[in-house]
Amino acid sequence: MSARNRRLPRHRAWPLTTTDINECLGPYMSRVTDLRFLTGHDSGTIVLGAEWIAPNPRNYGGGIHPDMVGFCIDVHPVNTTERAATRAVLRAHALPQLHEWITQAIAADETWQLTPHQHYWRLTDGHLTHRDEA
Repeated sequence: MSARNRRLPRHRAWPLTTTDINECLGPYMSRVTDLRFLTGHDSGTIVLGAEWIAPNPRNYGGGIHPDMVGFCIDVHPVNTTERAATRAVLRAHALPQLHEWITQAIAADETWQLTPHQHYWRLTDGHLTHRDEA
């Protein structure tokens, strides 16, 4: 993405590209309804987020449009000085974990699929952690 169109301050950069995520997810990319490169406030230690947008059958006449049911992936910006190191860690560890999370979600039972879920990857001092959050 060109610097002109990126809408990030010069000291911030995204550690991943659309191509990185496409290569990681392969055919599962068709299940991703929204891929966002965030531009807002500092996300702290969060570098990658994934969310399962569940259908909302309990809400008669309203709720989630069927085209929005699926996965949403958020790439959080990092300091430009940390981009290369963060990218290496995400490509080596977070993207395979994202692929596994999506694979498990697709195979999950109906109870899991009818409930919204969020999963975040955090990078602190070079140490990557991830977990489901409410």
